[in-house]
Amino acid sequence: MEIIAMNRFKGTLKYIRLLILITIIAAVLLTLFVIGLIGFAKWKGAPPLAVPQSTIFYAEDGTKIGENHHGGKRYWVPLEDISPYAIQATLSIEDRKFFEHHGFDFKRIMAAIIADIKAMAKVQGASTITQQYARNLFLSYEKTWFRKWNEAIYTIRLEANYSKEQILEGYLNTIYYGHGVYGIEAAANYYFGKSAKELSLAEAAMLAGIPKGPSYYSPLVDEQRAKERQKIVLRSMVENGAISEKEAKEAEKVRLHYSKGQEMLTQSIAPYFQDVVKTILRTKLGLDEETIEMGGLRVYTSLDVDMQAIAEKQIETIISKQSDIQAALVAMEPKTGEVKALVGGRDYTKSPFNRAVQAERQPGSTFKPFLYYAALKHGFTPSTELRSELTTFTLEDGTTYTPHNFNNYYANDSITLAQAIALSDNVFAVKTHLLIGQEELVQTAKQLGITSKLKAVPSLALGTSPVKVIDMVQAYSTIANNGKKIEPVFIKKIVNYEGKVIYEHKPVHEQILDPDLAFVTTHLMTGMFDPALNDYSTVTGQSIISEITRPYAGKSGTTKTDSWMIGYTPQLVAGVWTGYDRDQTIDKIEEKQYAKKIWVRFMEESLEGKKVKSFEPTDGVVGVYVDPHNGKLATDSCPTKRFSYYIAGTEPTESCTDHFHEKKKKKKKPKEKDSWLKHLFDWF
Repeated sequence: MEIIAMNRFKGTLKYIRLLILITIIAAVLLTLFVIGLIGFAKWKGAPPLAVPQSTIFYAEDGTKIGENHHGGKRYWVPLEDISPYAIQATLSIEDRKFFEHHGFDFKRIMAAIIADIKAMAKVQGASTITQQYARNLFLSYEKTWFRKWNEAIYTIRLEANYSKEQILEGYLNTIYYGHGVYGIEAAANYYFGKSAKELSLAEAAMLAGIPKGPSYYSPLVDEQRAKERQKIVLRSMVENGAISEKEAKEAEKVRLHYSKGQEMLTQSIAPYFQDVVKTILRTKLGLDEETIEMGGLRVYTSLDVDMQAIAEKQIETIISKQSDIQAALVAMEPKTGEVKALVGGRDYTKSPFNRAVQAERQPGSTFKPFLYYAALKHGFTPSTELRSELTTFTLEDGTTYTPHNFNNYYANDSITLAQAIALSDNVFAVKTHLLIGQEELVQTAKQLGITSKLKAVPSLALGTSPVKVIDMVQAYSTIANNGKKIEPVFIKKIVNYEGKVIYEHKPVHEQILDPDLAFVTTHLMTGMFDPALNDYSTVTGQSIISEITRPYAGKSGTTKTDSWMIGYTPQLVAGVWTGYDRDQTIDKIEEKQYAKKIWVRFMEESLEGKKVKSFEPTDGVVGVYVDPHNGKLATDSCPTKRFSYYIAGTEPTESCTDHFHEKKKKKKKPKEKDSWLKHLFDWF
């Protein structure tokens, strides 16, 4: 018996040793397997944390002006911009041990298995936040062992390469809350019309309960059922020590107000402007369509929402509702090139064609400042005189060209360059164009940023080659900036979903024009608002002078089919075009004034409250008083004087004598002695 017992003991001991050995081997293999998985996860590197998200566009003051979203609303916000209640509610209901485990909660897994076995059905989930995030990011929802394996691998990769805070932030930004809404920010926006940072305890608990069954627990589907789920979330928060019993009960009693599935109202601002921004993202910055549409970008633009509203209001108010005439406006800051407002048409919903950047129209006399800058470069001065009379020019090829002034008004005498630009004399312009050489104007315009094809013909001086509004405003901005190169800036900065700046505008400081000549050109353009230059005709700004409260430089232009007004102060440049899309002629008198009226009211309202600034003369110019009708130095005999600027050394030296004999000495009447009664009234 003892031998049998001993053999049994030895057998048992051998079995125990074998079991221990197997256990050790299994533990070693499991350890090696885990180490291998971690090593594999490290070798594979950090997987991307983002899913497709809405790209959002912002104005310069941070106002949200628009967004892209296809198939769902998705935003990414950092953890610090999420209500602590929302974070605690999610952790309490989804994964209380989140900060303790390494991606898998084995105790929870075992408890779930036992519960499922008892119920003979799937009644309890065991997925951690990391596992759910892995599923949201990379995997389909098919119920296969292969998917489960991939989910485990992704879970390990996430845990091995990211901090718990990064994983939690990613989860909260990608979880589905129903109704096409992804992420806590979009959910707060959609259900409550507010940001995730502003969520109350009651609201956060309500949202935290939705992901378990978005179509089942949505308060917009069944508020009572959602309310019961909210109570479970609040109870979990109490058990997790996140809130007190009292706070939970108070939150349960709060009556929530939903935005009825309507997103927080964000009017789509400046749709034409946004179209330009998207084009720049694609063509100049090289971003693909998918990144632009759903890359979670934050695009910070130069738009001034107040100026944009003013521009749209003035166009809507001034143009008759019965008129089919179209309009475009571009406003730009001359020092930086930042586009502050852009309108491409009267109604984007009816016509998204952007007339501010796509259409090419004849600029008329707004082209003349380029001509006169080139003329100044060739020795002209504001006092240079040419005769204004009906003239037929015979060209080198034997053809003839006869320009006409507006309403066939001619001085039939010599006029100065300063008068010619203020009165918009076409004969003077064509003579100047032919004298300096027709290629000069083409080169100057191209230098200033005109991208359209230009024909070196006599009529180019009168703006017969079609150009874009954006190019014209850019050119005027360069002149306003004393010749420093200006390019339109729409995008100031782009931030990706991780908060990294992937693009930031760098200003260009290139002097492309002579600064002194540019300043003299600017001063010449103040003449359209100065009645002192009125001689045989009225200055072209006469109709809006009464509305002006500060110094402006500018030029208007009119053709049969187009009406323009472009002008500026040191702070702001704006260009307005009005006309018909199908080259219909502008025949009504009031329609010919639309561009000027829109421009002056836009400028005045946009600059209201801002400091009144004059154009600062450059170092190489001198200013003298001249008789505006002949450009000679003004004397006491001249009835009208105008302060004009010249390149130093080119100012007039000859004094005006035209009015010398007109001045008659008047005999002084003896001064009447004032009565004591008048003195008494004067005293009062």
